[in-house]
Amino acid sequence: MLLAITTGIGAGAAALLGAFLIFRAHLRQTAPRPTLRKPVPDRAEILFSEGKLIDSSEAARRLLGCTANESLDWSYVSETLSPLFGPLPDTLPEQPLALGALNDPQAKLSILPEIGSHRLLIDAPPMDVAERLQIRLNESELDRLRTIMALVPCPIWHTQRTGSRPTWYNTAYEDICSRVGVQPEGPSPFDIPFARIENGQSIRTSVGSREAGNQYWYEILSHQIDDGWLHFASSIDAVISSEIAQRNFLQTLTRIFAHLPIGLVVFDKDRRLVLFNPALIDLTSLPAEFLSGRPNLLSFFDMLREKRMMPEPKNYQNWRDKLSEVIAAASSDHYVETWNLSSGVTYKITGRPHPDGGIAFLFEDISAEISLTRRFRQEIEITQAVLDCLDDGVAVFSQLGVLTFCNESYRELWRSDPESGLKDVSISDATLAWQSACRPSPIWGDLRDFVVTLRDRAAWDAELELKGGKHVLCRVEPVAGGSTLVRFSVLAEVPLELRIPQEARV
Repeated sequence: MLLAITTGIGAGAAALLGAFLIFRAHLRQTAPRPTLRKPVPDRAEILFSEGKLIDSSEAARRLLGCTANESLDWSYVSETLSPLFGPLPDTLPEQPLALGALNDPQAKLSILPEIGSHRLLIDAPPMDVAERLQIRLNESELDRLRTIMALVPCPIWHTQRTGSRPTWYNTAYEDICSRVGVQPEGPSPFDIPFARIENGQSIRTSVGSREAGNQYWYEILSHQIDDGWLHFASSIDAVISSEIAQRNFLQTLTRIFAHLPIGLVVFDKDRRLVLFNPALIDLTSLPAEFLSGRPNLLSFFDMLREKRMMPEPKNYQNWRDKLSEVIAAASSDHYVETWNLSSGVTYKITGRPHPDGGIAFLFEDISAEISLTRRFRQEIEITQAVLDCLDDGVAVFSQLGVLTFCNESYRELWRSDPESGLKDVSISDATLAWQSACRPSPIWGDLRDFVVTLRDRAAWDAELELKGGKHVLCRVEPVAGGSTLVRFSVLAEVPLELRIPQEARV
């Protein structure tokens, strides 16, 4: 009995549920399709059914930029209206929602859920003639700005305060996205550290892949505005290529100058050290860590002074103040100094201009050269002193016939000082002076030819008589290097009886 009752109740419930479903389906089939209300001036109306736009007023279509038959979803509409009314929910709300416009609180957006649909109403106060005309002018200017932004060759885009997905971008941004194979609506291909970036700051970044052959370098300038960030990207491919070439060039120079015995240091236009060779460390004893830290020019000279590798100036502060003059002289290729250190070492410092406004300094150890020069000068002075002690007048002529040396006896004998004049004394000038002070003699032509001849020569001598009555023995001898030595010896007085030939004496 109980089983029969239970079976009857179950059958009745099933029948009741079936009848309810049939009635609900009938209601859906017979329920009227939602339609727009009677148009209201200054109102835009949009109808959604299951998240799809099914109808809209003419004002709404103008606002959304769509046609009457275009099928749109809620995501497109919310993205279009968000700049006007702020962030909208990802899905249509189940409860009524009213929002005011961001820049015009009198304009309102209302979202009204209905049975099987959602109705969006956008109301705004009526506009007067002046406002309408101003809107027309703004629309004309907006079209012009859109044309300009489409023609700008550098990528420009807008993002929210946090997040890399652009909310607006120009044609150049689309082009670079197409070149690197990304969608412009997706995350930006430019890596911008929003957490560390500051307003007006520029950063360098690359897009694409070098392996794929589509790597492009840009410098991005970001400005913070009310609703996010506005980014401007400028192509710096040429700058990067130039820097890479310069870096490779510096590496090449470093390898070349590694074996140069002269110390080299190069500073860039900002007076920061960019290049040095090992010889600089050997000559100046500056630490490699200090030089690798790219010190500036003042710090470099300060360290030289601390290491006692430069002469101690009387007033170092004044010397530092004059360092600008040193830099200017080096920049114009006019800086050359000799540093005599207390250790006995002598350095020759030369400043040279470097491309792009830089400066290069060369440190050359000339201690051996200075020592040799001093020793050579000392030997010359000793030789001059020795020859000045001789009673014979001595003159040396070069292979070209130019007087290169004479002693004190020569100057006294011929009463001339060849070194006092600016003009070189030739063998012709000298023989004319000798000839005018002597009685006639046939040797002058032979003497001139002997000095300038290039063939083998043998020494010879001849006696000359000065107009004053003195007799002088002139001896001509070839010396090293094609030079000629002419020596004048004053002969002693000979008694008259000795001057008479033996066969003539009585």
